[in-house]
Amino acid sequence: MTPKSANEHLLNFSIDTKNLRQEQVRLLKSIQSMLLHVATTEHEKDFFEGSADLMRMCAALIKQANFCKKLKTTNGIPYANQALEYSLDVLSEHMSSSKIITYDN
Repeated sequence: MTPKSANEHLLNFSIDTKNLRQEQVRLLKSIQSMLLHVATTEHEKDFFEGSADLMRMCAALIKQANFCKKLKTTNGIPYANQALEYSLDVLSEHMSSSKIITYDN
């Protein structure tokens, strides 16, 4: 059995930031960091607080989405809030169903 190189333990993400504002880029970096923290922590408090922070950051990114910024100034519809409410409804349905959902191919 050959030893693994350091690169075999890395998962690299590439995101085209050309159409993103700086606050969106910073938030994406924070989300990536918090994802790793939540996935690897062994402490209950960190797991729960990190999960809540991760969800809060995802909601913030949705609120800062280009779609919402552009259309809210045009027609005043709170698309971000509507998208978050819809997302929470779907998440709630998945949590209350007995189905196990996996996204692993």
